Amino acid sequence: MKKFLLFLAPLLIAITIFFGILFFLDRKTGKGALLVTSVPKSRVYLENKLIGTTPFCACDLARMVDVGNYTIKLVPLNGNLRPFEERITINKSTLTAVDKTFADNGEGDGNIIELMPLNNKKDVEVLIISLPDKANVFLDSNPVGITPLLLKQVSESDHDLRITRDGYKDKSVRIKTALGFRLSALVLLGVKADLSSPVASVSATPSPVVAVTKVLILNTEFGFLRVRESGSINSAEIAQVKPGESYELISEKEGWFKIKLTNDKVGWISSQYAVKK
Repeated sequence: MKKFLLFLAPLLIAITIFFGILFFLDRKTGKGALLVTSVPKSRVYLENKLIGTTPFCACDLARMVDVGNYTIKLVPLNGNLRPFEERITINKSTLTAVDKTFADNGEGDGNIIELMPLNNKKDVEVLIISLPDKANVFLDSNPVGITPLLLKQVSESDHDLRITRDGYKDKSVRIKTALGFRLSALVLLGVKADLSSPVASVSATPSPVVAVTKVLILNTEFGFLRVRESGSINSAEIAQVKPGESYELISEKEGWFKIKLTNDKVGWISSQYAVKK
């Protein structure tokens, strides 16, 4: 029971602060708040700079983070666990919340919650992305679709979000939507214990399989990401892709991913707004 409570404590802290921050933030500031919790306790790095240890909250005006995209890295104080690294977005006068539970053999899970302002201040949206994708999404116990999933016209309220997928542990996240914002939830699923450990078996040698790497489009300031003819900011725009969509990775170079679009065309996107799956 003590271990279970220890597991829940950081998440409860995150939820409590998350509910309060949006209301109290100064809407005139060009910064946003960052809350990071983890089990076990971890060092927190932002753009490779140590900023503290979990639980960490840059929640007052003096400590808030400038708006922009960052690489966050959590390094458990227990040196036997692998560090966690992900891209996050800090938006103006909102809270970005990161929660990570570390475990061996891929059994750890986590989530990243972000708020992005919408053009229509009367709208409420929820974007759910899971790693791995194609997971079942339940909102307030009702099945609503498969990840990646964008829900529109969601009520401004507290909601229970649950993600399930065969072979992975169910993940539940308590969220609070806000009028005029899209809540983005990146949910990291942990492998079930009975599937994470290798089991000896006798089987035929499988045929070689060519691995296909995909990239997942992340949130952007404008709600879409430009696809360019070549890997240059000055190159012509040939298409647009949306957050939550996945595309086959053809090649990459510094700062850019070359992807195959649904019409078999290829183009380049900024690697700042996409992650390999």
